[in-house]
Amino acid sequence: MPKMKIAVIPKPGADFELQEREIPQPGLGQVRIRVQACGICFSDHLVKDGLWPGLTFPRSPGHEVAGVIADLGPGVTNWKQGQRVGVGWHGGHDSTCLSCRRGDFGNCAQQKITGFNFDGGYAEHMIAPVEALALMPDSLDAAEAAPLLCAGITTYNSLRHSGAVPGDLVAIVGIGGLGHLGVQFASKFGYRVAAISRGKDSEPLARKLGASIYIDSAAENGAAELQKLGGARVILTTAPSAKPISELFAGLTPRGTMLVVGASMDPIQVPQGQVIGGSKNIQGWASGIPTDSEDTLRFAELTGVRPMIEKFPLDRVNEAFARMMSGKAQFRVVLTM
Repeated sequence: MPKMKIAVIPKPGADFELQEREIPQPGLGQVRIRVQACGICFSDHLVKDGLWPGLTFPRSPGHEVAGVIADLGPGVTNWKQGQRVGVGWHGGHDSTCLSCRRGDFGNCAQQKITGFNFDGGYAEHMIAPVEALALMPDSLDAAEAAPLLCAGITTYNSLRHSGAVPGDLVAIVGIGGLGHLGVQFASKFGYRVAAISRGKDSEPLARKLGASIYIDSAAENGAAELQKLGGARVILTTAPSAKPISELFAGLTPRGTMLVVGASMDPIQVPQGQVIGGSKNIQGWASGIPTDSEDTLRFAELTGVRPMIEKFPLDRVNEAFARMMSGKAQFRVVLTM
């Protein structure tokens, strides 16, 4: 039987093991994807360290998968071999729970997560259910497309549903893996973009990516600076910390929204009077479903939005993962097969 390479976590907290396995065969309603590239996301550490409930090991993570359909399982009629596809966080839904019956598949009560509930893209081949597939434009490079299926969809999808319209002041907090894409999308949407980060080092890049305003939160009161500009319609916080949310909330305009996409377990502390005064909002946003991924990929293709990436071959997975966790990567780490 033909073999493939796959990087697996044998037990929580262990390093990745590069194994050789038989290439899996797709079952009913599934396809086999020949993986071309897979991004390493910070949330993959929840798998590596065994912090997500219900995990089973060994497990191969990876939910930023770009590849090509290599084989079709029984009952798959609406996809073809050779099609370029992506698989993101959303790995399937039950279609029967109340959320699904209302068309809200992203909040399915039994939602499956790629690389959590089944092996993801840290491998040369993977199996995916058809409801997890997103069609990928032919012109996109696989290594650049992969991060768009998590960091990209999260920033694109949250901003397009935020209520901001062209010309509105939108602040992006953090110029990292999420933030550097958030600035690009916000600029392409026609917003007046304020980038907020600590120190002056990020300013040249933020302006190059499309920010017209830069606020050094280490030297200036970010909320006060936003209010001098009339207040932000939306503040997108991409850093995994609650502190910027608490500090910047006062920078919103009336009926403004603090959009939280940087995952942290820290409590958000905002005075109730600030929330009530001006009818302001705090809203979380978690990526999207495959059709949202397709919208993200098409928009990126049309507008030139691209992630900044560092590429590593699969056999250097431990080095690549450590690079991502160090916070020093510029800005997304991608495994290539």
